Amino acid sequence: MVSRQAVMRVARPTDNLEPLARMYCEGLGFGEIGRFSDHQGFDGVLVGHPHHHYHLEFTHHHGTSVGRAPTQDNLLVFYIPDNEEWRSQCELMSKAGFIAAPSFNPYWDECGKTFEDIDGYRVVLAQRDWSV
Repeated sequence: MVSRQAVMRVARPTDNLEPLARMYCEGLGFGEIGRFSDHQGFDGVLVGHPHHHYHLEFTHHHGTSVGRAPTQDNLLVFYIPDNEEWRSQCELMSKAGFIAAPSFNPYWDECGKTFEDIDGYRVVLAQRDWSV
């Protein structure tokens, strides 16, 4: 069945395709929603959350090394206002292998917690509502 609603996909390369996809599934409650192998020299894994209209795509190009995140301020930010849910999510991130790290921008340390994945990209769990 084809979705008729807007969906956002964030895609990025990695040298650690399988362990990275597993980290995001275990740490953020995502599930694998697709994968491909040797599509014009690329392998990929798509992960998404069952209750939200966005997903992440991690790719690896055969014979290419992409290295680590270019800066410490490459972020995915998730707003989790419920205190218990936020704490539980932080625990899951640590269990999944994300490393807690001080934020490059101190604002994120004031309202949440920053985690770094195996490629150096960061995820912030903000303990607050999102507002404009």
